[in-house]
Amino acid sequence: MPARATHSRRTMLGILATAFVPARQSLAQSQQTIRLNVPFTAGTGPDLLARILGEELRQRWNQPVIVENKPGASGNIGTQAAARAAPDGQTLLVTVNTFVMNASLYRSIPYDPEASFVPIVEIATGVLALVVHPSLNVSTFAELLALARSKPGEINYASPGRGTPQHLAMELLKLTAQINLTHIPYAGSAGAVKDLAGGHVSAMILPIHTSLPLAESGNIRILAVGSQARAHQAAQVPTLAELGVTDFDVDLWYAALAPAGTPKDIVDRYNTVFNEILAQPGIRAALDKQGLVAQGGPPDRLAALIAKDRLRWAKVVKDADISAE
Repeated sequence: MPARATHSRRTMLGILATAFVPARQSLAQSQQTIRLNVPFTAGTGPDLLARILGEELRQRWNQPVIVENKPGASGNIGTQAAARAAPDGQTLLVTVNTFVMNASLYRSIPYDPEASFVPIVEIATGVLALVVHPSLNVSTFAELLALARSKPGEINYASPGRGTPQHLAMELLKLTAQINLTHIPYAGSAGAVKDLAGGHVSAMILPIHTSLPLAESGNIRILAVGSQARAHQAAQVPTLAELGVTDFDVDLWYAALAPAGTPKDIVDRYNTVFNEILAQPGIRAALDKQGLVAQGGPPDRLAALIAKDRLRWAKVVKDADISAE
């Protein structure tokens, strides 16, 4: 074979080999494991949502997906780990709005709710309800207000702990309604709910799906919900806004975020698939059974929610002089 022909053949083979490198790399990248970082224990709302989304992702993208629970310090430990992950789309944070509240509750936290992350999508919301024990002898929110104002500081309320969404929601209610209730913090929900049902504490703010069975058994009374609209699970229960408490939308909200610096095309791809997943009737029904309402929407909607809530809860924390430390 002439030397010139041999050279041309080698050149062509080299070009072809180079052309296939991106394809091989893309295939290898598509098989990398996606990690959904949940900064809370298994069985919590963020964990449940991460597992639902993770299984759907695995099936749709034919890619391994694992949920990593990294609890501790009110979610700060796992959130920090997610913030420090490579911004390549392989690690996401699935969390609840506590991660915004913590920015005001702690003197310093190892991340910034806005600067450390790129919003992907609001996954779901969970309605919170204002409940009381029957021994308090009130059946309406107006009666609770009257009793609280006649006995300032004598009515106590439970929460799963200082700085939790339930704690801050009740403090916001106290500030807005100008009443004085005494906070009894617990180390988690289980003990608080047990003592509420037993009449050892008088009031609490609880997720609606936790409240309904207790109300049906007569252990508690649901006075109102803190969402913008009535909860379809308890359509007969009024919202606090209907009862005159303005600007009191205190739903729990859950979201997926990526580390800061994650390229827009990756964020958009996740946003698209998550919206497709959340639009499925089966997924919406599964979330409904857990007291959650599927949301979705563009990344900038979540960004606006984070910015708004950061300012809002910072004011509540300051006005009520709350600290998680």
